[in-house]
Amino acid sequence: MKYVSTRGKAPVLGFDDVLLAGLARDGGLYVPESWPSFSRSEIAALRGLSYADLAVRVMAPFVEDTIAEADLKRIVRETYGVFGHKAVAPLKQLDGNLWLMELFHGPTLAFKDYALQFLGRMFDHVLTKRGERVTIVGATSGDTGSAAIEACRDRDAIDIFILFPNGRVSDVQRRQMTTVPSANVHCVAVDGTFDDCQDAVKAMFNHTAFRDEFNLSAVNSINWARIMAQVVYYFWAALRLGAPDRPVAFSVPTGNFGNVFAGYVAMKMGLPIERFVIGSNSNDILTRFFETGSMTMEGVHPTISPSMDIQVSSNFERLLFDLVGRDGEQVESLMNRFRQSGTYALEGTPLADARRLFRGVRLSDEQTKTVIGQWYQGCGELLDPHSAIGVDAAVRGDLDPAVPVVALATAHPAKFPAAVKDASGVHPALPPRMADLFDRPERFTVLPNDVAGLEAFVREKVAAR
Repeated sequence: MKYVSTRGKAPVLGFDDVLLAGLARDGGLYVPESWPSFSRSEIAALRGLSYADLAVRVMAPFVEDTIAEADLKRIVRETYGVFGHKAVAPLKQLDGNLWLMELFHGPTLAFKDYALQFLGRMFDHVLTKRGERVTIVGATSGDTGSAAIEACRDRDAIDIFILFPNGRVSDVQRRQMTTVPSANVHCVAVDGTFDDCQDAVKAMFNHTAFRDEFNLSAVNSINWARIMAQVVYYFWAALRLGAPDRPVAFSVPTGNFGNVFAGYVAMKMGLPIERFVIGSNSNDILTRFFETGSMTMEGVHPTISPSMDIQVSSNFERLLFDLVGRDGEQVESLMNRFRQSGTYALEGTPLADARRLFRGVRLSDEQTKTVIGQWYQGCGELLDPHSAIGVDAAVRGDLDPAVPVVALATAHPAKFPAAVKDASGVHPALPPRMADLFDRPERFTVLPNDVAGLEAFVREKVAAR
């Protein structure tokens, strides 16, 4: 399996190089040269596998000729062996044809664990084999940071720097990052938005001399390995609801488009997915795109679902690459236009193809609170604000009532206790292993939104190590 950049100018790489590179050198994102596919009989043969065994089968084509099967099996079993539910990603029926997939049973109580626990171990394997070190630089709107830190803490070959928007993540999200005492972990509160943090990370990767000096690598969903690991739970849910003999639909709360893009990959691999509904908060750039065909940046508004407070959905570039016939020059032109003017538009066949697969639904904070309250009162299900948006998007997504729809529960309600209590009257408790989170000392640095200053901070901390 070889990988190409969405902008068509970076070197074609194997999986291990893509893992360590993160962002392509032409500013694009890596995707497989062609999508692997499973036949109906091959998908049917996956029924009954454990989550770990399914993960090995689904991910194997993407690491072909790079990672030995025995090593992949070991890494996967270690990854999902630390999850807090035997099913790893349990399904729960909420209504007739509406299902909830709980993706918060990992170490940091968010769906990011499913990819990042795998990614940390895969980094360790490849770096040890090569005798190399990397400096990981990532941006987070809340959950990626803690999941990445948990996966990479105390690893000798890794220094990890996580940028988050100062004052714009929940207290639980912040403390899950800043209370980790490991010497290789560095948390930076940037005076700006998540998009500012994400832009700074991309700027560091595009600064070739700096990138090479510190052997930069990425844990954000710009790293293909994260998307690859998330593909697994789409297969997991669909198989339990009758695939390949029965189609399914998915409703995904998303800001950066990475989680739902993993579902798209599953569909390209042969999984019978009828449609995706995207749940947005008031930062609704994706919903507006599917309504109008225009990807237009607006200001970021703080909400009670902060992980989706995003106006630059980086992973949409991967879908865009397919929509325009894998024309890297066209992707580069559109992305340059977006950076210069804050907008670009699709029309004709590419837009029609996108709308055939995706629909967007937006919820305000007040609507999100109402949804949380209604589901708690109606069936005792306590949803975090992001998961609530996903559930309501499934209900309002204009889907075929004969097709089961799976809403992704992306975070434990205890990660957003104030919003959940305000909406439901119930204070969601942290699991016992995190009960002392608010007693642990914090350790982080507040820095201005300045790439040169952030690079100087990285240089200083790596030198000290």
